[in-house]
Amino acid sequence: MSEGPPGWGAPLHERVLDLAGVGPGTAVLDLGCGPGTFAAAAVARGARVVGIDGDPSAVAVASAAVPAATFRRGDAHDPPPGPFDVVAAVQVLAHVANPLAVLRAAARVGSAVAVTTWGPEEECDVRAFGEALAPWLPPRRPPSGPPPLTDPARLRKVVGIAGLVVVAEEPVECRFTYPDADALVRPLLASGIGRAAAARAGDRAVRRAVLDRLAVNRTRTGGYVLLNRFRALVARPRRP
Repeated sequence: MSEGPPGWGAPLHERVLDLAGVGPGTAVLDLGCGPGTFAAAAVARGARVVGIDGDPSAVAVASAAVPAATFRRGDAHDPPPGPFDVVAAVQVLAHVANPLAVLRAAARVGSAVAVTTWGPEEECDVRAFGEALAPWLPPRRPPSGPPPLTDPARLRKVVGIAGLVVVAEEPVECRFTYPDADALVRPLLASGIGRAAAARAGDRAVRRAVLDRLAVNRTRTGGYVLLNRFRALVARPRRP
């Protein structure tokens, strides 16, 4: 999954691989492989990687980018039977219909399950985008239902319900680095909230609001750095 500028996920990927003990010969299943960036990091350590994604264009990109791995179209809720040493759900659970079902399926086919999520909103500088656009977006509704999986306690609870026991868990800080203002604003204007705000206020007003809000993140060279906290967790199936 790509959720930021190129290269943002490298520290997160490396920490997941460390916590899961991935090395030469480790059989890894990469759920929601996207363009193959996590798979590439695993292959670089000598792992044998199979990646699945529901988007055929992502599978094609990953196959071209990481020829040493095997990629196919597939559903994270119904993974291949394996067995695998590690099943990785890197930034995937927020994008699937049933995270609990994905975790249970991963526990069936893997000796270990590695999961990452965003950290709580207050620990992520990307919240500034929403704050900048708030005047032109519908008011946020008060939270209802259980906390999101970005809440560490909620994530651990769901992992436990899936029949997994947490063996390692760490926060990981990732730097989202943008070389200039255009690189910062352009992806936002192409996003759903960016288009919605621009439809009401225009691109120029949106750009100005974002740059004003993120002035504190501006570097001396004119780029921008946003610090975001993620959480990496590794769990193993509970044995009778």
